[in-house]
Amino acid sequence: MAPWALLSPGVLVRTGHTVLTWGITLVLFLHDTALRQWEEQGDLLLPLAFLLLVLGSLLLYLAVSLMDPGYVNIQPQAQEEAKEEQTAMVPQVIPLRRCRYCLLLPLRARHCRECRRCVRRYDHHCPWMENCVGERNHPLFVAYLAVQLVVLLWGLYLAWSGLRFFQPWGLWLRSSGLLFATFLLLSILSLVAGLLLASHLYLVASNTTTWEFLSSHRIAYLRQRPGNPFDRGLIRNLAHFFCGWPSGSWETLWAEEEEEEGRSQAV
Repeated sequence: MAPWALLSPGVLVRTGHTVLTWGITLVLFLHDTALRQWEEQGDLLLPLAFLLLVLGSLLLYLAVSLMDPGYVNIQPQAQEEAKEEQTAMVPQVIPLRRCRYCLLLPLRARHCRECRRCVRRYDHHCPWMENCVGERNHPLFVAYLAVQLVVLLWGLYLAWSGLRFFQPWGLWLRSSGLLFATFLLLSILSLVAGLLLASHLYLVASNTTTWEFLSSHRIAYLRQRPGNPFDRGLIRNLAHFFCGWPSGSWETLWAEEEEEEGRSQAV
């Protein structure tokens, strides 16, 4: 690997996230917070649980950041053969979508300019992950947000437990200035993580994506439909998102919804 590859955006972002995570954890352990009080009392279960949660959130972050989000495979065969084969697999009622780089786009896929690949069930490109969130890593992304929010809220409580405000200003700034800055940072991150988790749970419950939610007026397969053609109710949406059940392509689901609407209009 070339030395300059270590300075790529992905490496820098992931390194920064890791350093920030363990740096905040270290600040919480070094100051007179509830963590330190638990240690002094010999109660190591809660500090160990906190460390395991921090480690779990970091591992989930790296998993989502490094894994394939669901890239559309480009076969090495001739372009015309690929187009004919892919077109034959798509029901004729579905509007065909083409990408100048990846040939025929599957339904709900989108080309990411940052990754330079088409991603199945594209949600968004996350700059903090330096990776797309798509069909394969979206469930892990939601799990990461949930675990990260628990860690942030717990860290927020720990930082608050170590703050002592009834001290002279100069002494307080030397003893608690860094902890107070950590508290403010955790407050902001907790708000961001909470809003992200709430929005993605809403999207999952309705079986839509961030891209589809924000750009439905520009997407051909959504613009011509009054509602969301992929919504199958809360339980089935959650089961499909987290467990992959019931299985089936989005093209088939879209075509079935089209046929159901046609029958209802005929009646």
